[in-house]
Amino acid sequence: MHYVQNEEQTAELAASLNGTGLLAADTEAAGYHRYHDRICLLQLSTREQTTLLDTLAVRDIAPLKPYFADPAIEIIFHDADYDLRLLSRDYGVEVRGLFDTKIAAQLLGEPAFGLGNLLEKFLAIKVEKKYQRADWAQRPLPPELLEYAAEDTRYLPALRDALKRALEEKGRLHWAEEEFRIEEQVHWAPSDTPSDPFLRLKGTRELRPRQLAALRELYNWREAVAAERDRASFRIIANEALLGIAREMPATTAELAAVRELAPPFVERFGPELLAAVKRAQALPESALPVRPRGPGRPPPDPAFDALMERLKAARDKAADELGLDRGFLMPRSQLEELARGRPRSLDALREMPGIRRWQAEAVGEPLLEVLRR
Repeated sequence: MHYVQNEEQTAELAASLNGTGLLAADTEAAGYHRYHDRICLLQLSTREQTTLLDTLAVRDIAPLKPYFADPAIEIIFHDADYDLRLLSRDYGVEVRGLFDTKIAAQLLGEPAFGLGNLLEKFLAIKVEKKYQRADWAQRPLPPELLEYAAEDTRYLPALRDALKRALEEKGRLHWAEEEFRIEEQVHWAPSDTPSDPFLRLKGTRELRPRQLAALRELYNWREAVAAERDRASFRIIANEALLGIAREMPATTAELAAVRELAPPFVERFGPELLAAVKRAQALPESALPVRPRGPGRPPPDPAFDALMERLKAARDKAADELGLDRGFLMPRSQLEELARGRPRSLDALREMPGIRRWQAEAVGEPLLEVLRR
């Protein structure tokens, strides 16, 4: 295992990859411990060598980007979605030639598709997962964390080989390749960060507008403190405590201490700031209070539509069971609803439906069309 910690070593790593046709990759981020979620470590493995790149020490990984973007080089990830978003956001990396071992396992009908499960089943390798929530932003990284990170990519080439053989045997490799090409389009977008995030906390629906205003003030205060200290928000103060304070709207230290969700140490440490946030909410005019946006509401009952959905689900379930695939993975309810509304009558029309994969049409298209044609 090599550990790269400067630009010169990064350039040497990039040069050493010339001619490789396969590269396994993974990232470790800091979101569980730090407020500023960022890639802290990039793991790369060829069939011969595993390298860990310290992305807190090496800010520019430009020499490596062409390898990710070259469709002639197969880039192996396990559960690539979040890694692709982070690599896109932090470095503008685009990935082509993707092979995602999680998707491959799902298309094989594997009931447990975590990396540890797959390594044990297909390669008889048992890996330790006790460091999943380690603080990857700490420096120096202890040797046991470096070794743990290396195992996330060290065995991916061999796992890819085993899964690819199994897909070929089942005649499903082209299914997987279609999914890989779709997943390559994943990238970071500003919409990945929700607006009014305080409204997404569990338990806010019971709060009145003035209480929601207090929650907003408390939430924004916590986010500012977390950003300044670079600590994960929940490590400053838990969501349940913020909701408890907003519900009770305390005006004094004694009332704050009576909030059952708030532990005494937090009253002593943050009492004045928490009370000030509630006071700001109390001073707002009615026009400035937050209002929870209303959803579209439930559509009126449609017995015919519901009956059609039940028949489509039954056809989907039968096909999934015969193929040994998870029913929701084969075709989720949202896609079945689109079919029930669009009512395609041919495979070509089915393939043209938004979001429908060609492999889905091949796997379950005819049973669904039979239902729709009735």
